[in-house]
Amino acid sequence: MTSDTDLMSRPHQEHAPHMHAVPDAADRDDTVVLSIVMPAYNEARTIRTAVEHVLSASYPCEIELVVVDDGSHDGTAGLLDDIEDPRLTVTRHVRNMGKGAAVLTGISTARGTHLMPFDADMEYSAHDIAALVQPVIDGRTDVVYGTRLFGVNTVYRSYRYKFGNQAMTFAANVLFDSAISDLHTCLKLVPLSMLRGMDLSELGFGLDTEITANVLRLGARPFEVPVSYHSRSHADGKKINWRDAVRCIQVLGRVRMAPETRAAAVAVQERAVRAAAAPRFERKAQSLRHGGAMPAAIAVRRGGEPGGLSRAAE
Repeated sequence: MTSDTDLMSRPHQEHAPHMHAVPDAADRDDTVVLSIVMPAYNEARTIRTAVEHVLSASYPCEIELVVVDDGSHDGTAGLLDDIEDPRLTVTRHVRNMGKGAAVLTGISTARGTHLMPFDADMEYSAHDIAALVQPVIDGRTDVVYGTRLFGVNTVYRSYRYKFGNQAMTFAANVLFDSAISDLHTCLKLVPLSMLRGMDLSELGFGLDTEITANVLRLGARPFEVPVSYHSRSHADGKKINWRDAVRCIQVLGRVRMAPETRAAAVAVQERAVRAAAAPRFERKAQSLRHGGAMPAAIAVRRGGEPGGLSRAAE
């Protein structure tokens, strides 16, 4: 199990006095703490800029940043070795498993009250995150989506991507009787307990769709906040393609047609046994790793802990 990866270690260094490590959920009250999960696969060109961008932005709450290197072979994770910030956790898959698998690892690693994915390709701006968190702090909602308003602070490289997202969004609205504006926005702020209560199984780009489908199936309707967006092309490293659109339709249909009893069970778990959700999800993640659906081992470094990367318990 250990031969698949070469784990590095570094001495602990002192941190800037204005930074604070994120406490475990059991050690804090109901204050909003945002876990930002950044999946990355061969993002050496942008990863350091993206991490520094997220850590330098201003937020109305405490945050942590969980970077999941999904088996990159271009030195992506190594570019973060000298970033010392107690809010930063770096997790490394020993082999590439897909963006969904990376987000699932982030969900099992996160320690906040709410979670939001944030891509490492710099298509989105971390400066928009504060506006998404505020409605939660104000008690107006628990689920917030950063909506890309086409033609307003957005740049699309291809009409196909724009049309594809609109078509998939329309399909989701018809299936779930909802009225969301942007199915595939990356900036989805969802309670961590809700995510851990979902029966998530997609390991690729389909997880993005699966999360929203489950949110809508549970009866939640995201509070939408406009965000800026500057897309990149395939030449710049964009990885999504038409096959992912086909998978999106399949996922929407699967979640919509799932037995009602399952949706009801998830809803009950979300509302009644939040405290039990975290360990149950972690057991599921460990089971997937042992079963081969996810990496057999992962390396983890938390910014607020001494030492460098170490293997996660199996």
